[in-house]
Amino acid sequence: MMANNEYLNRGESVLWTSMGIASFISFWYLMVTLDLVPKQFLPYPHEVLSKFIHLLTEPFSGFTLWTHIASSFLRFSYGFLLAALIGIPLGLLMALSKYANQLITPFFESIRFVAPIAWVPFAALWFGTGIGGPILVIFMGAFPPVLINTYRGAIHVDKKYLEAARMLGAKKFRLMAEVLFPASIPSIIAGLRISAGLGWQSLVGAELIVASSGVGYMMVKGQASIQTDIVMSGMIAIGLIGLLIDVLLRQAEKFAIHYKEI
Repeated sequence: MMANNEYLNRGESVLWTSMGIASFISFWYLMVTLDLVPKQFLPYPHEVLSKFIHLLTEPFSGFTLWTHIASSFLRFSYGFLLAALIGIPLGLLMALSKYANQLITPFFESIRFVAPIAWVPFAALWFGTGIGGPILVIFMGAFPPVLINTYRGAIHVDKKYLEAARMLGAKKFRLMAEVLFPASIPSIIAGLRISAGLGWQSLVGAELIVASSGVGYMMVKGQASIQTDIVMSGMIAIGLIGLLIDVLLRQAEKFAIHYKEI
């Protein structure tokens, strides 16, 4: 009976999602057909889809869409991994040591409210159009959620586990690696989901200014030549890649929660 209910709920969810997509596309067609928006600035959906497919094999601004996506994803991967490699240990250390917390918090609080896009001029001055600029912008977008969620997950770990580990002779590194980290995994992955979204959005902002390839760069070139279908193709690519990243991290989050319950 429960399986049937789950099947019905899933079917209902798919139905409503399909209706929402169909309504959006129908409204889009209606706006173009009635000439509510000039076609130069809002082409038909099938024209955008055709251009998207065309860009997969035909170069624009020197590269195909696949190459632009690969370039963007490489920058994102570097910035996101750097944020995770620094943010997770720092969050665990802040939860374990009040001195580390007091030392790191003032600096962290002073930079986390600076919007990632505000780092773009600074990144351009330092790195020009090289890979370092986008990585810095992505890092500044992805770093705060990783650190905050790691800290919040670790600070709520039952103190008796830490006391037991200390009685067995565990030092700070082992406490972080073998007690705090495993207990904080669900919170850490939740933070990584937020970080991935912010990092991916930050990447596109960085590529609008400090890149010579990538989806954001392609969109700028499309805008400069008033090719709305290319700009919208880039938006579709950004949305699809972002959705894929979130789905993968969502599955990792479910696995981590299931593993912790076992």
